[in-house]
Amino acid sequence: MKATGIVRRIDELGRIVVPKEIRRTLRIREGDPLEIFTDRDGEIILKKYSPLGELGTFAQEYVDATAQILGCPVCVTDRDQIIAVSGVSKKDLLGKPLHRELEDAINDREAIMARKGEKKYIRITGEKDDVYEGQIVQTIICEGDAIGSVIILNKDERKPLTETERKVAVIAANFLGKQMEG
Repeated sequence: MKATGIVRRIDELGRIVVPKEIRRTLRIREGDPLEIFTDRDGEIILKKYSPLGELGTFAQEYVDATAQILGCPVCVTDRDQIIAVSGVSKKDLLGKPLHRELEDAINDREAIMARKGEKKYIRITGEKDDVYEGQIVQTIICEGDAIGSVIILNKDERKPLTETERKVAVIAANFLGKQMEG
């Protein structure tokens, strides 16, 4: 654990303010859920809560099956990072933080289908994004909240993504959103 040197007092309602600098560094936004942990030494640990993180194993199985059928890379993200990857090396994407462009697309509930060079094409992580010729991004909605995305990527410029892949992304996002509600 890293000390920040910042001390805050608890108010009469039991609240404590997480300083703006820490919220900015950890990308914690207003309304973001935080999970609370305690240990035997009396420490309280706050961790960003990812509802999709609970579906990690299930999401991985889903992207494995989808990538195998489509023959192209498939990812699932929460609002902060990629939580499941198939069809491409996991070390390239798994656990990587999302680029601001993808975060904005999720928050704006955008559905994107674009080829590299088009105006709608966005960066996913900001690392090695230029190796993909096309992308489909579909926001996952759970109980009215945007909680992540399903991404289908394409490396072959001779075989662009089609309406079929877009519909697969829509089905996957709707299915994962419903799983979170259940």
